[in-house]
Amino acid sequence: MTKKTLLTAIVLPLMAICSCDEETANVGNSISDSADLFAIATDSFQVSSRSLVVDSVISRSEYSYLGRIKDPETGSYITSDYMSQFTLLENESNAIFPPKDSVASLIDNEIVADSCVLNVVVNKWQGDSLAALKLSVFEIGNPVEEGKTYYTNFDPAAKGHIREDGLHENKIFSIVNLQLSDSLRKVQQSGSYYEYVSIPLNKEYTDKDGNTYNNYGTYLMRTYYAHPEYFKNSYNFIHKVCPGFYFKITDGLGLMNEVSRTQLMIYFRGKEGGKTYVGSKTFNGTEEVLQTTRITNDKKTVARLASDNSCTYLKTPAGIFTEVTLPIDDIKRNHENDTITSAKIVFNKMNTQNDLSNNLLQQPTQLLMVEKDSLYSFFENLKVTDNKTSYLATYSSTKNTYTYSNISNLINHLYKKKQAGGSNYTATHPNWNKVVLVPVKTVTTSSTSYYQTTTTITGINNEMSLTSVRLVGGSENAHTPLHITVIYSRNQ
Repeated sequence: MTKKTLLTAIVLPLMAICSCDEETANVGNSISDSADLFAIATDSFQVSSRSLVVDSVISRSEYSYLGRIKDPETGSYITSDYMSQFTLLENESNAIFPPKDSVASLIDNEIVADSCVLNVVVNKWQGDSLAALKLSVFEIGNPVEEGKTYYTNFDPAAKGHIREDGLHENKIFSIVNLQLSDSLRKVQQSGSYYEYVSIPLNKEYTDKDGNTYNNYGTYLMRTYYAHPEYFKNSYNFIHKVCPGFYFKITDGLGLMNEVSRTQLMIYFRGKEGGKTYVGSKTFNGTEEVLQTTRITNDKKTVARLASDNSCTYLKTPAGIFTEVTLPIDDIKRNHENDTITSAKIVFNKMNTQNDLSNNLLQQPTQLLMVEKDSLYSFFENLKVTDNKTSYLATYSSTKNTYTYSNISNLINHLYKKKQAGGSNYTATHPNWNKVVLVPVKTVTTSSTSYYQTTTTITGINNEMSLTSVRLVGGSENAHTPLHITVIYSRNQ
């Protein structure tokens, strides 16, 4: 049974106050219309939820992820590897390297690069900053093509994209460089200095045509002077010169890195005005070209966690979402002609021992609510929330909750779809009243006008860092049942 409370709006006084004259007493009537009289009713309905195991999510994010870490909640291991291509601006080729006759780095009168390096630039990390990991870097031979959707279970090596006889470098690293002074490390902690992993590419290199160079940078420079058209844009560069690199953790444990960008840097000497200078060129891995992150989880452990029906889980990366069944029929029953003005649902976080003993697992900051049948297409089609079929909620640390203040548009939308679908609709659309809660990160832009700053969400991506939270819910929930509170309005 649902608990109901009926609140009837007071629309007109039954009698005038004795001291008021007749003209004053009738003011209310003169400005009111009987069509404006309405009643308000509130009701509360129980909501069911369960954990939903997710094999993979779309591999599109502002960041790439690299590392291997032990999940303190499950004891299983999570590994992240990534592939990155490099971008070129359209018709940038004239400014990539200086004119050939002004290059001073020569061997036997042939142009060479003094050095070449790959930099993995880290935005932030989780785990032990001193943990040692072994990184293997592989040259991509067969380009990973654009125009396709790649998920976090995509393995470039298994799909034949690695050049078997190509460049292969190993690097053992920890993210904090102890050779830096304490002051520089403190600057880094404030966010104004980026840690990075540097992988030299200065060994002898042989291209796919069998030509040998003293290093990879020399290959790039000589290819540029022989075929500047290959550097006309990103597509030509990827397909003719450098298809990219695959960064794979092959040993070590204890650190997960959020990579802001990957840099391919070439250093050389130039001459100008009778003087020699040190020049460089940087190719960046950015969102304009493909960057794919591969996530490896212990699927059995994730499934075992999701089978706990005393709660529901949200776990990233690519782990567990929460599925919610909305009682649409109950909400609309006997209110078919009423207007739903508000529908509020609150998801409470359940504290765990991990909250007290370990700060590695943080709860996700933002949750997307989206129709279950649109779970994948939402991200594939680069959608943002419309407050009709999708909503965002932000974690409240003071209340330990995620609150969706008003999803009335969603309730009405789902009900109308069912009504239009006919008597067989629920049989052919079993997920018609189900939504999924997904941890996400938003991409925003800000604009200022008349001294007022407006922030707009321009993109929504799956949360790819290590997060976990338990929510009140599940079929064996021992706490206050999850419910949705609805406010109706009705014309009198």
